[in-house]
Amino acid sequence: VPEAGLEVSLRLDGPVGKGPLLVFGHGAGAGIDHPTTAAIATALAARDIAVLRFQFPFMEKQGGTGFGRDPLPLAMATVAAAVARGRELAGGAPLFAGGHSYGGRMTTHAAVEGLLEGLDGLVLLSFPLHGARKPATERAAHLASVSLPMLFVSGERDAMAESPLLEDSLRGLGSARLQRIPGADHGWKAPKRLWPEGPIPSVADTVAAWVQEHA
Repeated sequence: VPEAGLEVSLRLDGPVGKGPLLVFGHGAGAGIDHPTTAAIATALAARDIAVLRFQFPFMEKQGGTGFGRDPLPLAMATVAAAVARGRELAGGAPLFAGGHSYGGRMTTHAAVEGLLEGLDGLVLLSFPLHGARKPATERAAHLASVSLPMLFVSGERDAMAESPLLEDSLRGLGSARLQRIPGADHGWKAPKRLWPEGPIPSVADTVAAWVQEHA
């Protein structure tokens, strides 16, 4: 991250240069090696989407575990640096960016500030519209200024994106699409009667189909 004189960890899943590449940021409580983050990347790589996971500075300092956030300018600079690296690796292939929860929200802010070049769209998993069980919509105010296509994938039981608040916040944004995953919560936990193998394969199917549509 040149602006801060920092280096952060990266993980690359899947071959690059042969198909779309997604630059993916983790949540506030899950680093790039968290099992769920890694499972999402693995599932997407199996669907011919390479994934470049990057770690935010606060999580890098904590060794990849714990909880926290970076100041907005530093978070946006980190997203921009990761996207720049992703652009180099993609070699002209379609390029997307986003992340889970905090990682996705910081990516949208970086996009609004014009810090992300050459992207074909944003992939936003479990977008944190508000704090847990604290319904509000202020975090969606800037989304109208995002000029890129956006895919939102959220669980129906996500306590940080209650229905119909997320639906209402995205209504009127022609560039946004929302897919709700039945029974899933913010971290993709869901009843086994609905998802014996968990909902991540369905999340990956949704992302892969949308990415291919916009590639």
